[in-house]
Amino acid sequence: MPPFFNPLALFAIVITLATAFAIINHRYLHLPTTIGITAQALGVATVLLFLEQAVPMPRMDAARAVLDSINLPATLLDGALSFLLFAGAQSVDQRELWQNRFSILALALLGTMLAVALFAAGMWMAFPLVGLAVSLPWCVVLGAILAPTDPVSVVGMLRRLGLPPRVQAIFAGESLFNDGVGVVVFAVAVQLAEAGTIGPLGDLVWQMVQEVGGGLLLGFLCGCLAVWCIRLVTDAHLELLISISLASGVYSLAKMLEVSGPVAAVTAGLALGMPRALGALSQHGQREIRNFWMMVDEVLNACLFVLIGFYVLSVPIRVPVLLAAVLAIPLSITVRALSVLLAMLPVYLRDSQRWRVLAIMTWGGLRGGISIALALSLEHGPMRDVLLAVCYAVVVFTILVQGLTMERVVRQVRLSAAEG
Repeated sequence: MPPFFNPLALFAIVITLATAFAIINHRYLHLPTTIGITAQALGVATVLLFLEQAVPMPRMDAARAVLDSINLPATLLDGALSFLLFAGAQSVDQRELWQNRFSILALALLGTMLAVALFAAGMWMAFPLVGLAVSLPWCVVLGAILAPTDPVSVVGMLRRLGLPPRVQAIFAGESLFNDGVGVVVFAVAVQLAEAGTIGPLGDLVWQMVQEVGGGLLLGFLCGCLAVWCIRLVTDAHLELLISISLASGVYSLAKMLEVSGPVAAVTAGLALGMPRALGALSQHGQREIRNFWMMVDEVLNACLFVLIGFYVLSVPIRVPVLLAAVLAIPLSITVRALSVLLAMLPVYLRDSQRWRVLAIMTWGGLRGGISIALALSLEHGPMRDVLLAVCYAVVVFTILVQGLTMERVVRQVRLSAAEG
């Protein structure tokens, strides 16, 4: 690795590419920014792969070395995710979130667990059809990787669709919390897969309760402490500094205490957005915090989606794996619909209008960087290659195809509702 590839140089490369792609998208493509950036990065990486097959390109090794140096699992799961989740929590309508808390809880907990189980069972039956031997425990790992919807993708999508506030709150609330549940399930599933067997369900449930419950408690307590600190000052810059300390500190503390960092970051962000907390902030401080976290969200989003596109360079491509990925895409959509339906079945039985919302919730279940980071965090080996390829195919499909057609689906559902 050349000596100039230090962390600052790596960040400069990624942010420069993100900026260039964003400019091209703004001038010519007119796609949603994150989708435009991902599509261009994926296109450039695909061209490089084809050129590598036609002409020897030693520089491709350097490109892969850069991706390895960035280390997406560590960069995202142990760093940037705290700021992305905190920023996402700042943009949620707290009143609607509280009013729909039971629906969000059902989707984030029960829905995620159902998605893991259903997708694992489906892929366990699908892998032999394409000649791949993947055990049930590793299928559970894949289910945990792809079960949670990605908050970065979903919250960004909600900003442009103009959905009713209630639907937006459920969408955003589920995506912000279910990734924490998914990460916990993933960690337990990997342990079970490496042991070669699926242990008692009670162990998984108890660890999830500990990590998720601990994250909720830690995030709330740290958020309350931050609000108390804000009441001691009247300087907008100090108020902003407190919010930054909260976002980074609560996530790091959660890792030390072995509770869910993502859940803690979301809870702390929501605590800082409560009416009582906003009342403690000066008007200038509210503007500073809002503008700062919007900017952080935009910058980190742009960098993350550049990396998502270029990580095709690290995906092993074999015909059986490609066939498995083709089967996984429709299965992921079906599993998403079933998990949402079953998690909220009492609501759907009482309210026939919710069936239209089911279509939106299903097609809007985007996956993103968290899923890829989890897949990349696996130990190198045949199982990692298969799971990473399937994961990448589903993620790219949801971002490019579902993300681009989501507005059309929403419009069609609204038209059907008007005609009904």
